This record gives sequence, C-alpha cells and structure tokens, in this order.
Amino acid sequence: MTTTSPQGRTELLRSDRSPVRVLVVDDEAPLAELLSMALRYEGWEVRSAGDGAGAVRTARDFRPDAVILDVMLPDMDGLAVLGRLRRELSDVPVLFLTARDAVEDRIAGLTAGGDDYVTKPFSLEEVVARLRGLIRRSGTAAVRSESTLVVGDLVLDEDSHEVSRGDDSIHLTATEFELLRFLMRNPRRVLSKAQILDRVWNYDFGGQANVVELYISYLRKKIDAGRTPMIHTRRGAGYLIKPGE
Repeated sequence: MTTTSPQGRTELLRSDRSPVRVLVVDDEAPLAELLSMALRYEGWEVRSAGDGAGAVRTARDFRPDAVILDVMLPDMDGLAVLGRLRRELSDVPVLFLTARDAVEDRIAGLTAGGDDYVTKPFSLEEVVARLRGLIRRSGTAAVRSESTLVVGDLVLDEDSHEVSRGDDSIHLTATEFELLRFLMRNPRRVLSKAQILDRVWNYDFGGQANVVELYISYLRKKIDAGRTPMIHTRRGAGYLIKPGE
C-alpha cells in the first residue's frame, strides 16, 4: 500500500497506524536537533540522546522502530551501544553516523550488527532516504494506501469512505465526509467559507454561507467531542484542521 502526503511524500506508519518512532543518538546537539527536525517533517515521532547510557535508557522506554547512532560518543563507543541496544531490541534497524570514512571502520560497524553507515558530512535527504529503506525492509512499518489521508490520529480512507480517530470509527454523512476530506487535504491551512462552498457544495450559496458553520459544527461533534480539538475557527478568515496537541 502507498500514500502521498500533502508534501508529496509516501508515508510510513506502524501497524497500529501510529507514527514511526526513531531514536537519534549524537552528542552534537545542533546536529541531533537538525536530524530530529528532518525526521519529524516525515511525520515520525523522534526522541534523542546525547550519550550511550541515555540512548539505552531511552530505547528501553521509547521502543523505537529505527535508530540513528553516532559512533563517537562521550561515554562509550557506538559499537558498544549497539550491543546493548540489540539486547533490548534485537531486530531494530540501526544507521551509523560517523566522521570515520575508512573501509575498515565501515566493515567494523556493519559486522557489529549495524544495518547501514553514513559518514559526516552528509545530506539530510540521504539519511532520511536510507532510514526509510531500512524501516521498510525491517517490516516494522506499513506503507499507507494512496487513498488514505492522515492528520494526527484522524484517518480517512477515500476509497472505502471509512473514518476513524484513534481506535474509534466515525460515521459521517456524504456531505460531512466531503467537508472533512477537503479539510484533511489541506492540513494547517485556513480555508475560507467561499472556498469550502465552492469545493464541497460546488456552487455559491449566496446568503446561506452559514451552511458551512452548520456542517463544521456537525463535524466537531463527531471528530472532536471528548477529545483534543482538531477543527479550529479563525474568525474572519475561515477554518482549519490540525493534529490535536
């Protein structure tokens, strides 16, 4: 199954539809943050650690689907960290980052159980691409269907017309479904009443633009009731949907 996000990327999700989890281990805080930002842009959940001991503790609690691991850490060698990680998570894919570029260093990392190896300096695009490949091959994540829209824990299947939030299925009328689909195709973007009328109802309602307010209220009762709100109003501008915070 494949899906394309609003930014044109194919989304990887865990089997329970939650975001892929990645642990970034590097003692260079600016680099770790840069990597984390790039991975969050993929829609993944990211945690970081600045040393080997912290990496092992975080991995034990976080249970990542993949690890980016710097070989040179202040408290222990990255290969030693890998050994400890393997005792906790035997199958987790590990991508080594290091300034070492000698062939013997690469062989040592891969022989120790690393799955791939990137030397510094590197491009963020290459790291993300290699990590995506490792996650796919590991079988820990599924590729979301092209017909599926995902915003936070809200999932809409355009083919089956099924909608769910978390573990709860949500029944929508045809018009409610079209309105939600338009919002989810434009996450975090404010859509005016005129835009919504044109897209969902396909013609100008003239003085009856309050029909948008009415259907937004219907959606809120079904999507947001008892949960962190996802549908928001920007007075004088329109409406938007974004992940609950």
